[in-house]
Amino acid sequence: MREITGNDLADIASGAAILGTGGGGDPYIGRLLAQSAVREHGAVPLVPTADLDDDAVVLPVAMMGAPTVMVEKLPSTEQVGLAARTLAGYLGRELTHIACAEAGGVNSLIPVVAAAQLGLPLVDADGMGRAFPELQMVLPTLYGIRATPMSIADEKGNRSVLDTVDNHWAERLARSATIDMGCSAMISNYAMSGAQARESLVPGTLSLCAELGALVRRARETHEDPVACVASRLRGRKLFSGKVVDVSRRTVTGFARGAARLSGTDEDTGREMVLRFQNEHLVAEAEGAVLASVPDLICTLDHESGDAVTTEALRYGQRVSVLAAPADPRWHTPEGIALAGPRYFGYDLDPIGVAG
Repeated sequence: MREITGNDLADIASGAAILGTGGGGDPYIGRLLAQSAVREHGAVPLVPTADLDDDAVVLPVAMMGAPTVMVEKLPSTEQVGLAARTLAGYLGRELTHIACAEAGGVNSLIPVVAAAQLGLPLVDADGMGRAFPELQMVLPTLYGIRATPMSIADEKGNRSVLDTVDNHWAERLARSATIDMGCSAMISNYAMSGAQARESLVPGTLSLCAELGALVRRARETHEDPVACVASRLRGRKLFSGKVVDVSRRTVTGFARGAARLSGTDEDTGREMVLRFQNEHLVAEAEGAVLASVPDLICTLDHESGDAVTTEALRYGQRVSVLAAPADPRWHTPEGIALAGPRYFGYDLDPIGVAG
């Protein structure tokens, strides 16, 4: 893609929800926001990381908070622009590009909104290659790039700029502010140069989102198995097929935390799987064994349509397939595992990886 038009948004939203590993926000909401912005301001140029000048000023924009809340407290396009403009004003620098902090149904499309409003190109990349629940869990952290100064804005027009001693403190203080703002807010952080973006971001994310969305759509049209197509494209594998028989979910400290229990169908009849999540799926267990864990991707897809099912949308009776796919190799370095591995989330186990 050279630009993102209204015709591309459905595929991007669909593919981003798959990469979002259950989190990253509702793809339908993200698509509506982006459609409104593109309709008003026009198509958004999409720029590969390789084309960034060293001195470019790249600004990621995202939603922070519990996905369960955003379903009922919808953000506005004005709120997205407010977060970006607030940080740009504080930095006193002229922005050249907008970027995605993570892949996810909302957070791959929020930057489209910001880029359209500000008249800036969007970088075809993101900071994770997937979605993670905490804002320090991005590859730029591994490269010493600071999360702050960062802006945070709510739907009422309140806004703030944080400047913290490290990226973990940025998460802690921004999470507190997000809770006071109703458990969802717009943020802009990790301002970086073009050289830093080329080094630290995961390239080609938005193009991959569009490709995955189109893959699922075409598979349905040609009566192929969309789940198998996605697993093949992501170099992953299907872990389980089953029906959701129980979901325990609560909003705690600005996160949607819980577990879903699946009863096996087809080749998994007679088995059970438990998915544990904090916004995103963290661990997949079956018959007492962990089959996959962070930092690799654990994705739940509708068994028939291949559409991603987010953690806030999991419901009793749904038939889903659970896929696992390898994360960016940098997440499997000792520093990446310390930042977003199972033990960080309280699970006493080493990462259970998926061979790519």
